[in-house]
Amino acid sequence: MAENLILDSMLGVLEDLVMTETPSDDRALLDQGMRLTSALVHRLLGEVPETLESGGRPHLRLRGSAPRPVLLLCHLDTVWPAGTAARWPFAVTGERATGPGVFDMKAGLVQGLYALSSAACQDDVTLLITSDEEIGSPSSRSLIEAEARRSRAVLVLEPSADGALKTARKGVSMYRLNVTGRAAHAGLEPERGVNALLELAHQVRAVAALTTDGTSVTPTTATAGTTTNTVPAHAELAVDVRAWTVAEQDRVHRALTGLRPALAGAALRLDGGINRPPLEAVRSTVLAGVAEECAASLGLAPPGRAAVGGASDGNFTAALGVPTLDGLGAVGGNAHAEGEWLDVTTITDRTALVRALLERLTGPEGEPA
Repeated sequence: MAENLILDSMLGVLEDLVMTETPSDDRALLDQGMRLTSALVHRLLGEVPETLESGGRPHLRLRGSAPRPVLLLCHLDTVWPAGTAARWPFAVTGERATGPGVFDMKAGLVQGLYALSSAACQDDVTLLITSDEEIGSPSSRSLIEAEARRSRAVLVLEPSADGALKTARKGVSMYRLNVTGRAAHAGLEPERGVNALLELAHQVRAVAALTTDGTSVTPTTATAGTTTNTVPAHAELAVDVRAWTVAEQDRVHRALTGLRPALAGAALRLDGGINRPPLEAVRSTVLAGVAEECAASLGLAPPGRAAVGGASDGNFTAALGVPTLDGLGAVGGNAHAEGEWLDVTTITDRTALVRALLERLTGPEGEPA
């Protein structure tokens, strides 16, 4: 009965968070979501978190007083545009909850808050909730790294991989290739132009050819031209790169910066670069073992381990050499897609696992080797 009451309470909080939309690019909605979350932290943990402004964005921090706390890392922003919740509201049907952001990662945030509220180690934990993870954490990265450097370990409440912990993540690089040509009338004198779209076509093939086993180099969006009867004078291409190692990120970066025009008179400019380094498995191994021990002590099945292509803020902390364990959040699926969902039956077990892990890591012998 008590567990049912806790679950009902958590689902009520989750509904409030999901229905309070927080798209990464909407400051007014982010402010509203952060106010709700701050009130929730106050209610559950008894303290009002700091609101930190960075790069024109709000972030929340409740810093532990211990000299080397555990960092509990979350984000509030979602990929869903304003108005999505009106047509697709939070709902629970059977064993599934759905709604924009329910899986990535508002359920993980709720589970983390309830875990910390019931743990006997709040002074040994720093809670950080950011608002720009989905767009690469441009304003929160320095804050995340500063907190990680003073922490003994980092627990990331991003969604799980089918229940498994995310013990390795690819690094991410993001680029925009700009092509400059020369405009001309497409009917009267096309030979006087330098076709930026044709140049871009050559470059797309060169970019895609950089893909190898384990490293993806993907041309994604492209634009070119102004009117249908004008030789395009400008074109742009976005490129997404995912790699398991820093060496591979560096290889692709060198190759992209070394691109040269195929057409006489065309010019190239490459913007962007490495956004997140890889989260290598060596940074998660010890913590994953501790989590498995905690699961066994609770009578839960081993959570499993997974290596995934997507990146998170855990990539930043692991790159600093800080033990980092990701994927401790929700069990569900369809992240960033219509119909993302949460397995309601797993909420209290995952919360208990995070609580046990916090208490273990903040104990006298809890610092990971």
